[in-house]
Amino acid sequence: MTPSHGKFVWYELMTTDAAAAAKFYGDVVGWSAAKSLMPNMDYRLFSAGGVQVAGAFTLSKEELARGGQPAWAGYIATDNVDNDAARVTAAGGKIYHPPDDIPGVGRFAMVADPQGAAFALFKAARASEVSPADVNAPGHVGWHELYAGDGASIFDFYHQLFGWKKSQAMDMGPAGTYQMFDLAGGGMIGGVMTKPPQMPVPAWLYYFNVGGIDAASARVKAGGGKITNGPNEVPGGQWVVQGIDPQGAHFALVGAK
Repeated sequence: MTPSHGKFVWYELMTTDAAAAAKFYGDVVGWSAAKSLMPNMDYRLFSAGGVQVAGAFTLSKEELARGGQPAWAGYIATDNVDNDAARVTAAGGKIYHPPDDIPGVGRFAMVADPQGAAFALFKAARASEVSPADVNAPGHVGWHELYAGDGASIFDFYHQLFGWKKSQAMDMGPAGTYQMFDLAGGGMIGGVMTKPPQMPVPAWLYYFNVGGIDAASARVKAGGGKITNGPNEVPGGQWVVQGIDPQGAHFALVGAK
Protein backbone atom coordinates (compact mmCIF):
# COMPACT_ATOMS: atom_id res chain seq x y z
CA MET A 1 0.00 0.00 0.00
CA THR A 2 1.48 3.35 -1.06
CA PRO A 3 1.46 6.34 1.34
CA SER A 4 -1.21 8.12 -0.71
CA HIS A 5 -3.70 5.21 -0.66
CA GLY A 6 -6.90 6.25 1.12
CA LYS A 7 -6.22 10.01 1.06
CA PHE A 8 -8.59 12.54 -0.46
CA VAL A 9 -6.60 14.14 -3.26
CA TRP A 10 -9.16 16.08 -5.31
CA TYR A 11 -12.66 17.54 -5.14
CA GLU A 12 -14.97 18.04 -8.09
CA LEU A 13 -18.16 20.03 -8.48
CA MET A 14 -20.80 18.88 -10.93
CA THR A 15 -22.99 21.92 -11.56
CA THR A 16 -25.40 23.56 -13.99
CA ASP A 17 -23.15 26.60 -14.52
CA ALA A 18 -19.41 26.22 -13.99
CA ALA A 19 -18.70 29.90 -14.65
CA ALA A 20 -21.23 31.05 -12.04
CA ALA A 21 -19.97 28.45 -9.56
CA ALA A 22 -16.40 29.68 -10.06
CA LYS A 23 -17.46 33.21 -9.10
CA PHE A 24 -19.49 32.04 -6.10
CA TYR A 25 -16.76 29.88 -4.57
CA GLY A 26 -14.10 32.42 -5.49
CA ASP A 27 -15.96 35.02 -3.45
CA VAL A 28 -16.88 32.69 -0.56
CA VAL A 29 -13.77 30.52 -0.17
CA GLY A 30 -11.17 32.73 -1.83
CA TRP A 31 -10.31 30.41 -4.71
CA SER A 32 -8.86 31.64 -7.97
CA ALA A 33 -10.23 29.93 -11.07
CA ALA A 34 -8.82 29.12 -14.48
CA LYS A 35 -10.09 27.17 -17.47
CA SER A 36 -8.39 23.84 -18.05
CA LEU A 37 -7.03 22.71 -21.40
CA MET A 38 -9.42 19.76 -21.62
CA PRO A 39 -10.84 19.57 -25.16
CA ASN A 40 -14.61 19.82 -25.66
CA MET A 41 -15.24 20.48 -21.97
CA ASP A 42 -15.60 23.63 -19.89
CA TYR A 43 -13.64 22.50 -16.86
CA ARG A 44 -12.63 25.07 -14.23
CA LEU A 45 -9.65 24.57 -11.93
CA PHE A 46 -9.82 26.12 -8.46
CA SER A 47 -6.66 27.04 -6.58
CA ALA A 48 -5.89 28.21 -3.05
CA GLY A 49 -2.53 29.79 -2.31
CA GLY A 50 -1.23 28.72 -5.70
CA VAL A 51 -2.16 25.05 -5.13
CA GLN A 52 -4.90 23.41 -7.18
CA VAL A 53 -7.62 22.14 -4.85
CA ALA A 54 -10.70 21.34 -6.90
CA GLY A 55 -12.41 21.43 -10.28
CA ALA A 56 -15.86 22.11 -11.66
CA PHE A 57 -17.72 21.29 -14.84
CA THR A 58 -21.17 21.96 -16.24
CA LEU A 59 -23.46 18.95 -16.45
CA SER A 60 -24.58 18.18 -20.00
CA LYS A 61 -28.23 18.05 -21.04
CA GLU A 62 -27.90 14.29 -21.30
CA GLU A 63 -26.50 14.01 -17.77
CA LEU A 64 -29.30 16.20 -16.42
CA ALA A 65 -31.88 14.10 -18.29
CA ARG A 66 -30.47 10.99 -16.59
CA GLY A 67 -31.07 12.59 -13.20
CA GLY A 68 -27.71 14.27 -12.64
CA GLN A 69 -27.82 17.03 -10.03
CA PRO A 70 -25.32 19.61 -8.76
CA ALA A 71 -23.08 17.97 -6.16
CA TRP A 72 -19.53 17.77 -4.85
CA ALA A 73 -17.52 14.56 -5.21
CA GLY A 74 -14.30 13.64 -3.42
CA TYR A 75 -11.53 11.73 -5.20
CA ILE A 76 -9.77 9.19 -2.98
CA ALA A 77 -6.35 7.88 -3.99
CA THR A 78 -6.00 4.17 -4.58
CA ASP A 79 -3.16 1.94 -5.67
CA ASN A 80 -5.33 0.19 -8.29
CA VAL A 81 -8.57 1.76 -9.57
CA ASP A 82 -9.77 -1.34 -11.42
CA ASN A 83 -9.22 -3.72 -8.51
CA ASP A 84 -10.87 -1.40 -6.01
CA ALA A 85 -13.84 -0.72 -8.31
CA ALA A 86 -14.36 -4.50 -8.39
CA ARG A 87 -14.13 -4.58 -4.59
CA VAL A 88 -16.79 -1.86 -4.38
CA THR A 89 -19.25 -3.90 -6.43
CA ALA A 90 -18.38 -7.10 -4.56
CA ALA A 91 -19.27 -5.32 -1.31
CA GLY A 92 -22.64 -4.22 -2.71
CA GLY A 93 -21.71 -0.78 -4.01
CA LYS A 94 -22.33 0.66 -7.48
CA ILE A 95 -20.25 1.86 -10.41
CA TYR A 96 -21.51 5.12 -11.94
CA HIS A 97 -18.57 5.60 -14.31
CA PRO A 98 -16.35 2.54 -14.91
CA PRO A 99 -12.57 2.80 -14.67
CA ASP A 100 -11.37 5.22 -17.31
CA ASP A 101 -8.27 7.22 -18.18
CA ILE A 102 -7.88 10.98 -18.13
CA PRO A 103 -5.00 11.43 -20.59
CA GLY A 104 -1.92 12.74 -18.86
CA VAL A 105 -3.70 12.96 -15.49
CA GLY A 106 -4.59 9.51 -14.24
CA ARG A 107 -7.23 6.80 -13.99
CA PHE A 108 -10.52 7.15 -12.14
CA ALA A 109 -13.91 5.57 -11.46
CA MET A 110 -17.07 7.12 -10.01
CA VAL A 111 -18.64 4.76 -7.51
CA ALA A 112 -21.02 4.58 -4.56
CA ASP A 113 -20.68 2.72 -1.29
CA PRO A 114 -23.17 -0.07 -0.42
CA GLN A 115 -25.53 2.48 1.15
CA GLY A 116 -25.44 4.88 -1.80
CA ALA A 117 -22.93 7.65 -0.94
CA ALA A 118 -20.92 8.58 -4.04
CA PHE A 119 -17.17 9.19 -4.31
CA ALA A 120 -14.38 8.63 -6.84
CA LEU A 121 -11.41 6.30 -6.95
CA PHE A 122 -8.28 7.86 -8.44
CA LYS A 123 -4.71 6.93 -9.34
CA ALA A 124 -2.44 9.63 -10.72
CA ALA A 125 -0.53 9.01 -13.93
CA ARG A 126 2.66 9.89 -12.05
CA ALA A 127 3.05 9.30 -8.33
CA SER A 128 4.89 12.60 -7.95
CA GLU A 129 1.70 14.44 -8.94
CA VAL A 130 -0.31 13.15 -5.99
CA SER A 131 -0.50 15.99 -3.48
CA PRO A 132 -3.21 15.41 -0.87
CA ALA A 133 -4.84 18.65 0.20
CA ASP A 134 -3.56 20.27 3.37
CA VAL A 135 -6.47 19.97 5.80
CA ASN A 136 -5.34 23.04 7.73
CA ALA A 137 -4.65 25.49 4.90
CA PRO A 138 -7.09 28.26 3.92
CA GLY A 139 -9.24 27.26 0.96
CA HIS A 140 -8.57 23.55 1.37
CA VAL A 141 -10.94 20.91 2.72
CA GLY A 142 -10.63 20.77 6.50
CA TRP A 143 -13.11 17.96 7.19
CA HIS A 144 -14.88 15.11 5.39
CA GLU A 145 -18.27 14.04 6.71
CA LEU A 146 -20.26 11.00 5.65
CA TYR A 147 -24.00 10.94 6.22
CA ALA A 148 -24.58 7.21 5.89
CA GLY A 149 -27.69 5.11 5.70
CA ASP A 150 -26.37 3.42 8.82
CA GLY A 151 -23.23 4.90 10.30
CA ALA A 152 -22.41 1.92 12.50
CA SER A 153 -22.32 -0.65 9.71
CA ILE A 154 -20.77 1.33 6.81
CA PHE A 155 -17.39 2.02 8.37
CA ASP A 156 -16.05 -1.49 7.78
CA PHE A 157 -16.50 -0.96 4.02
CA TYR A 158 -14.16 2.05 4.07
CA HIS A 159 -11.75 0.36 6.46
CA GLN A 160 -11.39 -2.61 4.13
CA LEU A 161 -11.08 -0.44 1.02
CA PHE A 162 -8.80 2.34 2.28
CA GLY A 163 -7.45 1.25 5.64
CA TRP A 164 -9.19 4.04 7.54
CA LYS A 165 -9.26 3.55 11.31
CA LYS A 166 -11.81 4.54 13.92
CA SER A 167 -10.70 7.37 16.17
CA GLN A 168 -12.75 9.28 18.72
CA ALA A 169 -16.50 8.76 18.95
CA MET A 170 -19.07 11.26 20.18
CA ASP A 171 -22.54 10.45 21.52
CA MET A 172 -25.00 12.79 19.80
CA GLY A 173 -28.07 11.61 21.67
CA PRO A 174 -31.06 10.96 19.39
CA ALA A 175 -28.83 11.58 16.35
CA GLY A 176 -26.70 8.57 17.29
CA THR A 177 -22.91 8.20 17.38
CA TYR A 178 -20.54 10.45 15.48
CA GLN A 179 -17.55 8.27 14.62
CA MET A 180 -14.38 10.14 13.68
CA PHE A 181 -11.72 8.40 11.61
CA ASP A 182 -8.00 8.52 10.86
CA LEU A 183 -6.05 7.75 7.72
CA ALA A 184 -4.16 4.46 7.71
CA GLY A 185 -0.93 6.38 8.31
CA GLY A 186 -2.47 8.57 11.01
CA GLY A 187 -4.21 11.92 11.04
CA MET A 188 -7.90 12.52 11.72
CA ILE A 189 -9.69 13.76 8.59
CA GLY A 190 -13.40 13.13 9.03
CA GLY A 191 -16.44 11.66 10.68
CA VAL A 192 -19.29 9.27 9.95
CA MET A 193 -22.86 9.41 11.23
CA THR A 194 -26.28 8.08 10.29
CA LYS A 195 -28.07 10.61 8.09
CA PRO A 196 -31.09 12.43 9.54
CA PRO A 197 -34.51 11.23 8.29
CA GLN A 198 -35.09 14.38 6.22
CA MET A 199 -31.94 13.81 4.19
CA PRO A 200 -33.05 11.93 1.03
CA VAL A 201 -29.94 9.85 0.32
CA PRO A 202 -26.57 9.07 1.94
CA ALA A 203 -23.87 11.52 0.86
CA TRP A 204 -20.45 12.98 1.63
CA LEU A 205 -20.17 16.60 2.73
CA TYR A 206 -16.95 18.60 2.44
CA TYR A 207 -15.96 21.48 4.74
CA PHE A 208 -13.88 24.27 3.13
CA ASN A 209 -11.54 26.25 5.39
CA VAL A 210 -12.34 29.96 5.66
CA GLY A 211 -10.83 32.67 7.83
CA GLY A 212 -13.94 33.81 9.67
CA ILE A 213 -17.22 31.90 9.68
CA ASP A 214 -19.52 34.91 10.05
CA ALA A 215 -17.96 36.87 7.22
CA ALA A 216 -17.95 33.77 4.99
CA SER A 217 -21.60 33.10 5.79
CA ALA A 218 -22.44 36.66 4.76
CA ARG A 219 -20.62 36.09 1.47
CA VAL A 220 -22.67 32.92 0.87
CA LYS A 221 -25.91 34.88 1.22
CA ALA A 222 -24.64 37.81 -0.83
CA GLY A 223 -23.71 35.42 -3.63
CA GLY A 224 -27.15 33.85 -3.81
CA GLY A 225 -26.44 30.76 -1.69
CA LYS A 226 -28.23 29.61 1.46
CA ILE A 227 -27.05 28.71 4.95
CA THR A 228 -29.06 25.68 6.04
CA ASN A 229 -27.42 24.99 9.41
CA GLY A 230 -25.17 26.91 11.79
CA PRO A 231 -22.97 28.51 12.76
CA ASN A 232 -22.27 25.77 15.31
CA GLU A 233 -19.19 25.37 17.47
CA VAL A 234 -17.26 22.12 17.11
CA PRO A 235 -14.47 20.58 19.23
CA GLY A 236 -11.22 22.50 18.88
CA GLY A 237 -12.81 25.95 18.96
CA GLN A 238 -13.80 26.09 15.29
CA TRP A 239 -17.24 26.95 13.94
CA VAL A 240 -19.08 25.36 11.03
CA VAL A 241 -21.98 26.15 8.73
CA GLN A 242 -23.67 24.03 6.10
CA GLY A 243 -25.13 25.50 2.96
CA ILE A 244 -26.36 25.18 -0.60
CA ASP A 245 -24.76 27.06 -3.48
CA PRO A 246 -26.86 28.99 -6.06
CA GLN A 247 -26.95 25.97 -8.40
CA GLY A 248 -28.08 23.55 -5.67
CA ALA A 249 -24.91 21.75 -4.52
CA HIS A 250 -24.47 21.15 -0.78
CA PHE A 251 -21.23 22.30 0.85
CA ALA A 252 -19.94 23.34 4.28
CA LEU A 253 -17.49 25.84 5.74
CA VAL A 254 -15.25 25.69 8.80
CA GLY A 255 -13.45 28.63 10.41
CA ALA A 256 -12.95 30.82 13.45
CA LYS A 257 -15.76 32.83 14.99
